[in-house]
Amino acid sequence: MKKTVVIGASDNPERYSFKAVMALQKHNHEVIPVGIQDGEINGLKIINGKVDIFNVDTISLYVGPKNQPFWYEYIVGLLPKRVIFNPGTENPDFEKLLQQNNIETIEACTLVMLSIGNY
Repeated sequence: MKKTVVIGASDNPERYSFKAVMALQKHNHEVIPVGIQDGEINGLKIINGKVDIFNVDTISLYVGPKNQPFWYEYIVGLLPKRVIFNPGTENPDFEKLLQQNNIETIEACTLVMLSIGNY
């Protein structure tokens, strides 16, 4: 089980961040949805803002590159083992910053990784 923080979580069932939270739960991973709006996903309250979360294995990113700078310091400070840049979130500058802080970066899709068993 990998504690996963979903950054950019939304309670809109059409959003991939919503689908990722559901899939992570289905695969028995501890998931913490973090976003900028109130909401709930399958019984999990979306955390607004930048709260302390400890022992983070993975961050699954669903925030586009132009909005990512708001999250840089927070994500680095969570000390995750890895950050997954889901399609549309790829950002070479942020990836470089993460790698400089010994955080693995992966350009992939959390949903696909879960479905093929290589999460």
